[in-house]
Amino acid sequence: MGLRRFSLAASSLSALLLYAASCLPLFDASPLLLAPSPLLRWDAFHYTSIAANGYVHEHQWAFFPGTPFVMTLAARLLELAGIDQTNHWSNLLAGGALACCLTGSATTLYHLTLHHTHSPNIAYLAALLSLIPTSPVTLRFASYSEPFFTYLSYRGMLYCARTKWLAATCCFVLAGALRSNGFTLSGFILWGLLIDPILNRQKIDPLVVIKATLYTAMTFVPFVTHQVVAYNAFCAADIVSPAPWCSNFPPLIYTYVQSKYWNVGFLRYWTLAQVPNFLMCAPILVILLWFTSIHIRDALIPRLLDTLHPPSASSTTQPKRTPTQRTSPFLSPTFTPHIIHTFLLTLLYIFASHTQIVLRQAAAMPTTYWAAAYLLMEKPRMGRWWVGWSVVWGAVSVVLWAAFLPPA
Repeated sequence: MGLRRFSLAASSLSALLLYAASCLPLFDASPLLLAPSPLLRWDAFHYTSIAANGYVHEHQWAFFPGTPFVMTLAARLLELAGIDQTNHWSNLLAGGALACCLTGSATTLYHLTLHHTHSPNIAYLAALLSLIPTSPVTLRFASYSEPFFTYLSYRGMLYCARTKWLAATCCFVLAGALRSNGFTLSGFILWGLLIDPILNRQKIDPLVVIKATLYTAMTFVPFVTHQVVAYNAFCAADIVSPAPWCSNFPPLIYTYVQSKYWNVGFLRYWTLAQVPNFLMCAPILVILLWFTSIHIRDALIPRLLDTLHPPSASSTTQPKRTPTQRTSPFLSPTFTPHIIHTFLLTLLYIFASHTQIVLRQAAAMPTTYWAAAYLLMEKPRMGRWWVGWSVVWGAVSVVLWAAFLPPA
């Protein structure tokens, strides 16, 4: 059975479960006042409101404009095709769902994995594992940033692997218009153009440094633009009472609203009340930390030591390698930028975020599915447990979403 058919089957099962679960009574019936759609839950309220009315309230600036733009464009196309819902919000939600269905993240992940491992079997396994995400609704149907950000991240990473730097930059710029941490993807450009050659003791052309700087700066444009537009709206000289954050340095509305409205900050989520949320996402956090630590220990650190202390020409002794080091394709140096990116984001999720968001945002890191594939290959029994958890939790999350129950 081909990957596309598996993908279609997984999406169909998720849609059927969502439709069945939408018959459950809502914990909060407020969505019914706006649109009778099971897709109008949690952050979809904010994205749909922005798409319909623009940025009206201060807290809405926590959400970047990429997703509302996609929703508006897709809704307009549906209207031109003669497909009209009961109201404008329903049109926007339908447009967002249609746009989600057009992303092909699994196929892109297959090609990305194949490039790094040179193994069709591993690539196929990773792609199949990506079809059982821990948040199926937000990745397949809901008007969230996840499906678009995931696709653009994978596509940009694949372009980096193929040294198509301008194309990769364009993907990362678009991803940055969807989510605040999109600019972190610039690390793949810096790694490929500067850091990896330095570790290989290659001479760096000054033009390459200029190109890397330019491309990296471009990935910051969406974030900076979002902040500048907000600054002009809330802090302009002709405004009588500027917002409190206008006097901060730097004056960033994003960090302000995250702190004020969602209490986001270092260790702020570490309370007894949030223990269930930490336990809920523990499996995915553990597998990410486990997988990245293995690569850091067995591949990155030895490479750094070799760069800092190259062996002498007369040395004939070679360090002994474990069987894992000799055989695992996941210890290839081409995986290193992915490992560093995932490791840092995982720490961010644990220490300075609403930790459970990793359940829906981890899909944008291919390392999530490489870790699962590695677990299945190295520890089959534990790997099967992890797959079972993914399937069960994925189904449970659909039901919780439909009933408007946490986690968000």
